[in-house]
Amino acid sequence: MSEELATFAGGCFWCMVKPFDELPGIKSVVSGYTGGHAENPTYEQVTAGITGHVEAVQITFDPGIFPYEKLLDIYWRQIDPTDTGGQFHDRGQSYQTAIFYHNEKQRQLAEESKRGLEKSGRFDKPIAVKILPAKPFYPAEEYHQDYYKKNPFHYRHYYEGSGRKAFIEKNWSVKKDDEELKKRLTDIQYQVTQKSATERPFENEYWNNKKEGIYVDIVSGEPLFSSLDQFDAGCGWPSFTKPLHSHHIEEREDLSHSMIRTEVRSKYGDSHLGHVFADGPGPAGLRYCINSAALRFIPKEDLEKEGYGEYKHLFD
Repeated sequence: MSEELATFAGGCFWCMVKPFDELPGIKSVVSGYTGGHAENPTYEQVTAGITGHVEAVQITFDPGIFPYEKLLDIYWRQIDPTDTGGQFHDRGQSYQTAIFYHNEKQRQLAEESKRGLEKSGRFDKPIAVKILPAKPFYPAEEYHQDYYKKNPFHYRHYYEGSGRKAFIEKNWSVKKDDEELKKRLTDIQYQVTQKSATERPFENEYWNNKKEGIYVDIVSGEPLFSSLDQFDAGCGWPSFTKPLHSHHIEEREDLSHSMIRTEVRSKYGDSHLGHVFADGPGPAGLRYCINSAALRFIPKEDLEKEGYGEYKHLFD
């Protein structure tokens, strides 16, 4: 396994770990400080602007499995790249954005990625993210590491309250044309994903699928579940012990049909997928009960040609 480092500053590092965590080829995601002039800075010094550091995450990854270009794609989708004074409600130098490159190839790819975003017209202001040579990186205090796992309630509250969640939904969610979706999707796919309908049990495409591969959102294509985590729950719908990548899953309270349930939706496609229940066999005790009509299955032998090559190693 070959390893490289990638370092990104995107505002509060609490919110920059989860998007990269759990991905294939990612060995670690560490919150810390970089770009400053003092050794071993503390959180208090950095946020006070004393040392010139920014909050950042440093990712150890295998580029043969997960290319640097895909890390860049994920990075852009977590930030407001036009903000020069911080990120969302977090203001000041320590919350500014930057891509810190570790070699010439990373610099070139970062510059190309930035130019591509500028040309896309997605934002009507200049892209303000700096591309800088990597400097010494100092891991943050232990209580900052994996904050979204250690303090899930406060993390969700902060992620929403800071304005980051709303910005991402507004600027990075799939722009959906209702008429186009009606033409592209079958009636049941449209009713499930857009109108939160439920397909019939035991009469859907994947409830007893035995092939190896991954499932992606039928609307957006974002990876959602793996056959490795699929099990027969006896309910007649495809069931999974966990998502492929929790960052692509949104959970919402569902009070419909006189029940209290937790709805599962895709993050960027905003497709209704199904529900999650606390009666599963896995370590977390969860059962993601998902409509086949919300999914497209990609067999392991087709992952490379379909653009999901980073998931091939899961089936080696």
